[in-house]
Amino acid sequence: MPSTRKTLEIATSPHIASGASVDVIMRNVVYALVPVCAFSIYVFGLSALITLTAATLSCLLTEHLLCRWRGEASTIGDWSVAITGILLGLTLPPGLPVWMVVIGGIAGVGVGKFLFGGLAYNAFNPALVGRAFLAAAFPVSLTTWYPPFGADRFTVVPSSTFTFPFATPVYDSITGATPLAAMKFDGELTATADLVMGMTSGSTGETSGLLILAGGIYLVARKMMNWRIPVAIFATVFALSGGLYLLDPGTYPSPVFMLFAGGLMLGAVFMATDMVASPMTSLGCVIYGVLIGTLVVVIRLWGAMPEGVMYAILFANAVSPHIDNLVQPRVYGTTRRSAS
Repeated sequence: MPSTRKTLEIATSPHIASGASVDVIMRNVVYALVPVCAFSIYVFGLSALITLTAATLSCLLTEHLLCRWRGEASTIGDWSVAITGILLGLTLPPGLPVWMVVIGGIAGVGVGKFLFGGLAYNAFNPALVGRAFLAAAFPVSLTTWYPPFGADRFTVVPSSTFTFPFATPVYDSITGATPLAAMKFDGELTATADLVMGMTSGSTGETSGLLILAGGIYLVARKMMNWRIPVAIFATVFALSGGLYLLDPGTYPSPVFMLFAGGLMLGAVFMATDMVASPMTSLGCVIYGVLIGTLVVVIRLWGAMPEGVMYAILFANAVSPHIDNLVQPRVYGTTRRSAS
């Protein structure tokens, strides 16, 4: 007779799994980014396409070679490094020399990911590490912008794109300033409709806030993103900038401007929510988002630079483990002090 004995398996939580593996989650993030990339190519043409392609391929190749160098199987099939490449490309100005884009990809994956141990061990968002490296190494190129909707954007490649490595890029038909730079240094505000629809100069991913939000809603609906982080960031930026605007509308921009200008939408939805570099607890995610939103407002309004999203997220990444330690739930049967 077959045995009727049953085995009781005892294991630590979680006891209920969603069934979504890393590659499934990451692939869905790529799906959410596709409309953003498509619109950026529509706005900037070939320059955006080349920048996004170079960033993605450089990240994929760097990860593959580093895995082989360490004697491990390549992890490019889990889609995580593809997201790093796409996000890196979206943070860069269209027309950036390809060799600089490649260096950013190498720095983002090599330093921001593998130096910390590889997948699931990165303390910082790898795409922002790559962008921060480029901003420090090539500040002029990272703040030189091409105008959107150029008449020949699908037939002519900007002269700076294929600059010989380590040569000085030559730019043509560049714009004067991004909306944030115009606000900070010239006191000029961009029309709200242009900001919302992405009809302004800036980085490749500073195009359509509505498409970015739609991608975030898709991931939240699929339970593949913690909604508390972007909501906390947006609420903090809106509350702080709105309060200052009410106090002195002639000096401070409106909260709507602060939400849709620059890279806040992209950073809050797709970068601050990095599952490895953000807190694990619900309260920790809210504190983390409030910290990012506060730093963004402070840097934009009183810092030396017009934009602060990148530095705000990287700083919050650094303190993320401490936030979790601060608000970790009490273990049943213990005091909070003994649990820590």
